Amino acid sequence: MKRGTFILFTLLAVAGGWFAAGYYGAQHFRAATSTPTVDELAWMQVEFALTSQQMDNVRKVHNEYRPRCREMCNRVAVRQSELVLLLQASGEITPAVRAKLREASDLRADCESAMLQHFYHVSQAMPAPQGKRYLEEMHRLTLVPHVGSPALMVGPDSHAHGHPH
Repeated sequence: MKRGTFILFTLLAVAGGWFAAGYYGAQHFRAATSTPTVDELAWMQVEFALTSQQMDNVRKVHNEYRPRCREMCNRVAVRQSELVLLLQASGEITPAVRAKLREASDLRADCESAMLQHFYHVSQAMPAPQGKRYLEEMHRLTLVPHVGSPALMVGPDSHAHGHPH
């Protein structure tokens, strides 16, 4: 494999590791310092004009998903750390690195699928028009290319996956 490609993968892995560490560190800090009386979903009741009963349904769905989300996030962080260690130890793209890349990719896809399913469950706890608008907003916020995505690393004249840059 070309040296430039190796460097690119290494930088992506390191950047992903730093992002994951920063993200989970910030989440932990926020959880440790926030007051339990703050309602992180209160914005939804206002934004989607939900009744108290509808909001209770949304909270129930959200709270049921929370442990699965936390567990999946932890698994992604572990896979990312394993990948970084493999890359640092190997100095090249080995079969073990390729396998770990596939594992990490599959895990991220599973995580994203579970998150999207959660969005559908939340939308079903809302009246149809509000649920549709909620889904549209969640898709807009979550189904965009991420920083460091290979689709963003192509030249300015190309259209990766049909998306103009």
